Amino acid sequence: MVGAGAAGLYTAIRAVREGVGVTLISATALAGSSTYWAQGGLAAALASDDTPERHLQDTVSAGRGAVRESAARVLCQEAPQAVQDLQDLGMQFDLDAAGELSLGLEGGHSARRVVHAGGAATGQRLIEWLSTVTGRQAGIAVLEGRRASALLVADGRCRGVVLDDGRRIEAGATVLATGGAAALWARTTNPPGAVGGGLLLAAGAGAALADLELVQFHPTAVATANGADGFLVTEAVRGEGARLLDARGQRFVDELAPRDEVARAIKQEMALSGRASVSLDMREVDPGLFPNVVAALRRVGIDPERELVPVAPAAHYVMGGIATDLDARSTIPGLYAVGECSCTGVHGANRLASNSLTECFVFGARAARSAAAEALSSARARVRSQVAEGLGGGPIQPPSQKSRQALWDNGGLERDAAGLGGLIHDEHPLVRLIGHCALTRRESRGAHQRRDFPELDHRLDAQHVVIPGGGAPGLESWD
Repeated sequence: MVGAGAAGLYTAIRAVREGVGVTLISATALAGSSTYWAQGGLAAALASDDTPERHLQDTVSAGRGAVRESAARVLCQEAPQAVQDLQDLGMQFDLDAAGELSLGLEGGHSARRVVHAGGAATGQRLIEWLSTVTGRQAGIAVLEGRRASALLVADGRCRGVVLDDGRRIEAGATVLATGGAAALWARTTNPPGAVGGGLLLAAGAGAALADLELVQFHPTAVATANGADGFLVTEAVRGEGARLLDARGQRFVDELAPRDEVARAIKQEMALSGRASVSLDMREVDPGLFPNVVAALRRVGIDPERELVPVAPAAHYVMGGIATDLDARSTIPGLYAVGECSCTGVHGANRLASNSLTECFVFGARAARSAAAEALSSARARVRSQVAEGLGGGPIQPPSQKSRQALWDNGGLERDAAGLGGLIHDEHPLVRLIGHCALTRRESRGAHQRRDFPELDHRLDAQHVVIPGGGAPGLESWD
């Protein structure tokens, strides 16, 4: 298991239940992953007036015709059990006055169905609890402060990983849970390490990647020069009544529309006003619901109870990643991917709010069952594994500021062939792949907006841009 965010920890815990031992490789100390910063919750149809089918309809609608419906159906049907399983592990979610789970409303949802822990501190609470459970779990060996530098392959099968200190760890099944890639963009809500290293490891071993052009830009990232730039103000504050205001103090968008709509409306308003941000009005929102957001804003001199918060879109979540089936298998036998580094197609062209944490647990459980069964049934082949280095060869390098700025300028909320053509010659291999994928999708859909192809092309409904191992990108239908 490579990665110790929510997806990695939960998959490891579930794999032990399936009767296998797990070696968990974490680049940081446990509880130090990107999940810690997640302010959203878990979306699940838990209310008496809600159903998984309704959740599915919202997911498909938000995904702008690019959702892999079979994956979305799995997510929505199995989400309630995922929440129950976390509770059985001892995770404590927020309750209402009647002692029932408190369900929040977020953009794109037609019902209150988002479970939180500590309000906007859900990621922190989840990662701390899962880290505690992992530390107590017999059968999980944790290697902190180590990174996977390459995958081991033999006879077309993944056989384990090579660590940055040269050690080889062989395994009957290898699961990547290495997180996302949104920190490749110059303006981002993500921590610096979220640059898609796992995607390059997988691609270097011959695994297919998919949908790299589909990148969600969160509408409400703080826009300041005082150290808080990019700090995400959770969508849940808009579900509790916060409003977005233009330069005249007027509302200009439905705050609970899907994120692609809200982000584009903000960008348009900024262009009209010539300002670097719009205003988020949280003054009527109970600060007790979002104590960590309020505290973070106050630390940088913004009091959201009394003044407006300057916000603008920032790269937040890459819907694409390592292409997997519904049990998290990649296109390389023995290699699995879960969480944000994976691409099941469940998010389509515009992720529905709070579906991503749910994805970690629903597909983490499936990955654990499938990977454990493969590890238990496969005899260790006595063959010498070869090292499959990350795409480009050699150790995976972080992106330069030049590459990050180029991606922001030419692969941001709006793109065109001229700018994307420059990206395919960038020094960073994943930036090049993103450019190739965005050039391949010659339409505008959800989070992918082409100035030179401004219309949605229904011939591309349910089509995914797939890069086979070592090949050129092409379109595939997954459902």
